[in-house]
Amino acid sequence: MSLHIASINSGSNGNCYYIGNGSDAVLVDVGITCKEVEERLKALNLSVKNIKAIFITHEHADHIRGVSVLANKYSLPVYITNKTARYGIRLIKHLSKDFEAHQPIHIGDLTIIGFDKKHDALDPHSFIVSGNGVTVGVFTDIGVVCDNLIHYFKQCHAVFLESNYDEAMLENGKYPAILKKRIRGGEGHLSNKQAVELFKNHKPEFMSHVILSHLSKENNTPEIAEKTFTKYADDVEIIVASRFQPSKVYHIQSSFQHKTNATNKLSFIKKVMQLGLFD
Repeated sequence: MSLHIASINSGSNGNCYYIGNGSDAVLVDVGITCKEVEERLKALNLSVKNIKAIFITHEHADHIRGVSVLANKYSLPVYITNKTARYGIRLIKHLSKDFEAHQPIHIGDLTIIGFDKKHDALDPHSFIVSGNGVTVGVFTDIGVVCDNLIHYFKQCHAVFLESNYDEAMLENGKYPAILKKRIRGGEGHLSNKQAVELFKNHKPEFMSHVILSHLSKENNTPEIAEKTFTKYADDVEIIVASRFQPSKVYHIQSSFQHKTNATNKLSFIKKVMQLGLFD
């Protein structure tokens, strides 16, 4: 029993994240074209027919660019707050479904909860998706680590976690002062340092995967972001999501399954030692 997750694309050029079980799946944001989503799902052996709904975090183009075409083509409900829909996406009124923060939404055997966050959008939300005893968070475009983020982060077995910029690269980079202020001003994006502090201070013992997401092209590098986390990772797998291609599909297991697997592995090692096969 597990959830299957993948970053379809992650960055200012487009964001799209897949979470599903064997029969039901959802997308969080569709910031790339319908064709790109279809091609990347096919490359990952993920069926677009399993997608039962789309959840929208906010109205910025890199999160909604392909929503209208994809939703209309496959008649997918789009969970989006009324305020976001009014000023963001067009052509999906007949498919749009409003939702309230902290209230569970059931899509097949999946449960999705949205929560409000700090970002310079009209009504921004992030989401957790739960099923098969596993919870996965999609936490990007967040200006500051708030109580809501901490609360839901502590529930997650895996997260897509924003690690947008390196503070020194942003400070010394070519962006104008007003844009630098927007990024680090509390309603922009999380830095590597802010993201790793969240991870260090609030990581649950059952967390197995962190997929660093929405990295800045100009003010970060995959190597810097990964290095920031690796020294605190312990048994957590750290992955950097690409802005150019999908990640592989990760199978996220529940904490019970991890304990069972660890116990079985330890039992196997003991038997091997008893048989003298390490000689």
